[in-house]
Amino acid sequence: QVQLVESGGGLVQAGGSLRLSCVVSGRSIRDMGIDWYRQVPGKQREFVATRLSGGITKYADSVKGRFTISRDNAKNTVYLQMNSLKPEDTAVYYCHSTFASWGQGTQVTVSS
Repeated sequence: QVQLVESGGGLVQAGGSLRLSCVVSGRSIRDMGIDWYRQVPGKQREFVATRLSGGITKYADSVKGRFTISRDNAKNTVYLQMNSLKPEDTAVYYCHSTFASWGQGTQVTVSS
């Protein structure tokens, strides 16, 4: 069974940075595509970033140039580096794979 566990969220001031981690168990991330999504209460979950197994990365327009998705195969972990954070980035962030169910997410709060 593949499991994804997110961590690294917190409270940060606008302009600050956070790095989220997604630890994967049950399958190697070498042959998995991993996405990051986020959700604000009352709104639909929205796509943030993805890194495909071939190394291609894609980002939502709202985070392009500020967020970077990367992976450490040795640690079976995918990261989301978030720089120049804005209050509108406040959300619960989830990593996702078609091989696993949604996890609990990690809260990111950006104060103005």
